[in-house]
Parts: sequence; C-alpha cells; structure tokens
Amino acid sequence: MNASFAHIRRLLQAATVVALLTLSACASMPPPTEELAAARLSVARAGDADADQYAPTDIVQARRALEQAQAAMGSGRESEARTLALSAGALADLAHARSLQAATESELAARRAEITTLRQRLQAED
Repeated sequence: MNASFAHIRRLLQAATVVALLTLSACASMPPPTEELAAARLSVARAGDADADQYAPTDIVQARRALEQAQAAMGSGRESEARTLALSAGALADLAHARSLQAATESELAARRAEITTLRQRLQAED
C-alpha cells in the first residue's frame, strides 16, 4: 500500500504543478480566498480523521503550508498564497486518506482477531 501512496503523492504534486502553471497564466486572478477556505476545511477534515496519529508528517506539512499561505495572503503575495493553499489542501487530503487507510487496517486486524478467536472456540467444542 505504501507504493500506492507514493504514486498518489506524485499525482498530487503533478496536479499542483499543473494548477500553478494554469493559475500563473491568468494575470487578473481574484484573491485566493476560496483556495484558503478549502485548505482550511481539508486540514480540519484530516484532523478529524486522526491524522495527527496516523499521518503526522503529512498533517504537519499541510498545517505549515496553510500558515505560510495565510501569511503570504496577509503580505499581499496572492499568487504565492494560492500556491501554498493548494499545496496545503493536497497534503491535508493525503493525510486524510492515510488516516482512513490506517483506521480501516486497524478495524480489519480486529475483525481477523475475532474470527481467529471464534474458530478456536469452535474447534474446542468439537
């Protein structure tokens, strides 16, 4: 599964680069308030999925990028703010996905342990 997340990360990075190139082509873009709001929501959603426990590196990077985006926005560097907000959103989405994967794997392990216990009980009764 780790290889798939490496692949997802590359896809997210490629998508970010494409988005950046597209956005840089548009000279009169509005302030990135929507991108910042979306990044905030993505970071919050990852936090709600226990990303601090299951994907700590990704969520820390997402939070850092969001803070940098907000600082860039406050300094009037809207293009940089947009780029950082998109990056923060992508990193937060990755953290969310990894958290869901870890929670699912944990649940699967618990169910397998239950099945093993039930099988042992059935064998003991025979």
